[in-house]
Amino acid sequence: MSVTQQLLELKSTLPPHVTLVAVSKTKPLALLQEAYAAGQRDFGENYVQELTEKQPLMPEDTRWHFIGHLQSNKVKYIAPFVYLIHGIDSLKLLQEVNKQALKNNRIIDVMLQLHIAQEETKFGFDFDECRHLLCSDVLNSLTGVRVRGFMAMASNTDDQAIVRKEFASVKAFSNEMCQRRDGLDILSYGMSGDYALAIEEGSTMVRVGSLIFGEREYASK
Repeated sequence: MSVTQQLLELKSTLPPHVTLVAVSKTKPLALLQEAYAAGQRDFGENYVQELTEKQPLMPEDTRWHFIGHLQSNKVKYIAPFVYLIHGIDSLKLLQEVNKQALKNNRIIDVMLQLHIAQEETKFGFDFDECRHLLCSDVLNSLTGVRVRGFMAMASNTDDQAIVRKEFASVKAFSNEMCQRRDGLDILSYGMSGDYALAIEEGSTMVRVGSLIFGEREYASK
């Protein structure tokens, strides 16, 4: 099937309250343009260099999501235009995004990444660290960023019970934090292999690539 057909078929399975982020990393511009022509506006990229190369070549109303591990020294390259940064995994990174947002006279929407997986290689705050940050005065002083919710990646396992439990833990944590802080209205978890399960467990934003564009082509960055 074409990108258009795969995109429309996927969207037909999503509830109205769920935002689809088309993961376009390593994909040629022509495929992004086809998806855009079919109505897709939210695109997710993992690499700063690739994102900055694609951004000026797509229409201005494209919403660019940075979904990879973001290094502090590269924030400045995407700060002028990025729509949402999914993976804030440290206070240092959050402070740098705030700094670059203010330089660009912007408020940048971000999500805090929670570490819920069994793999130590994945990034993110644990629940206690995140709770402390959200309840601290430090966050209130960062006027260039707006925390919109939480992003997480489940363990790389075929055991659906484990994945479901991990997703449910994010939803429960979000429910707790929403009692303490306004504006936490996005939950971003679920990818091509587990997005349906993620939606069942409360996700409002799913990041899907291979089901739209085909299997990824790995690039060395």
